[in-house]
Amino acid sequence: MENFVFQNPTKLIFGKGQMEALRTEVPKYGKKVLLVYGGGSIKRNGIYDKVMAELKAAGCEVYELAGVEPNPRISSVRKGADICKKEGVEFVLAVGGGSVIDCAKTIAAAALYDGDPWDLVTKKAKPEQALPLGTVLTLAATGSEMNSGAVITNWETREKYGWGSPLLYPKFSILDPENTYTVPKDQTVYGIVDMMSHVLEQYYFRSPNAPLQERMCEAVLETVIETAPKLVSDLHNYEYRETIMYCGTMALNHVISMGTRGDWATHNLEHAVSAVHDIPHGGGLAILFPHWLRHTLDEGLEKTKRLAVRVFKVDPRGKSDRDVALEGIQRLSDFWTSLGAPSRLSDYGIGADQIDIMADRAMAKGNFGNFVTLNRDDVVAIYRAAL
Repeated sequence: MENFVFQNPTKLIFGKGQMEALRTEVPKYGKKVLLVYGGGSIKRNGIYDKVMAELKAAGCEVYELAGVEPNPRISSVRKGADICKKEGVEFVLAVGGGSVIDCAKTIAAAALYDGDPWDLVTKKAKPEQALPLGTVLTLAATGSEMNSGAVITNWETREKYGWGSPLLYPKFSILDPENTYTVPKDQTVYGIVDMMSHVLEQYYFRSPNAPLQERMCEAVLETVIETAPKLVSDLHNYEYRETIMYCGTMALNHVISMGTRGDWATHNLEHAVSAVHDIPHGGGLAILFPHWLRHTLDEGLEKTKRLAVRVFKVDPRGKSDRDVALEGIQRLSDFWTSLGAPSRLSDYGIGADQIDIMADRAMAKGNFGNFVTLNRDDVVAIYRAAL
């Protein structure tokens, strides 16, 4: 394995009835709070009222940024940063899923940056400071509640990039599975696909002698595969919500990837698609990941065979390594579609006439992928196969 330094400073507050922790945690960092949330579901399901009650009990002065998009826009970041600068906000609180948290992270850095926040996302500038932030998670998917990364879209230029900084780790994250009860089936499924894709990105590494990291990835995948069908059939089951929520966090807090370097090409492929078409991230990953696996099968045959046998329980007897690997890929795709995820770009109305513009976006920073390097021809081939 490679040399590494690991530090994750986020305080995870997990379990039923943990919202009251806001009362003690937020005042540690300030009393002037920017509350960041999405389209209003937290008002319909009562989470907003609970959060406001705790902040009021803590004596906080609350400002609000509502309406953060599913693929969070830089325009929302700019609005949030302007509020912080104007009102002297001391703490940013994200209440929502990964999109809201990613927006809040970028706001936290942009609030103390004099230039355009897009400079931070495109890495033209590096943040030197950021406001402290915390999260109340309402959707199990991205793992953003316990990492320092964010993904932001510039809808005007049709660009979508991931970025991050050690300054962006949440000071605390409150994870109460009951807060995910009202997440509809389709969003629940997209979250499941997203967390599995995060694990798969990290599973495909070339770092030597990392058997435990590989086994940890497999364990998370197996747990999700075992639990997900039960959850989509019983959305108010606490134990299923609890398990999936914890899997989502573990999938991207970097514990399972210490000493390794994952691939991440499929995420770049999907970001290019959703930058142009604004489709759900999990939906795009469900479509693209099996096609990346097939396209890179020659280079990843041993790894994909191992995934097929260990995780998807393919019986290798009497089969070639390639046939075993292909059966595993098909089982992955079939599993996602059985939950209700899409399998073709055409499911979102995306046709061959869109391949070039999506490929342009994907190739904006040149060839990419750590396990297998993709060039433009590879990108076009994967998109075409996914139509």
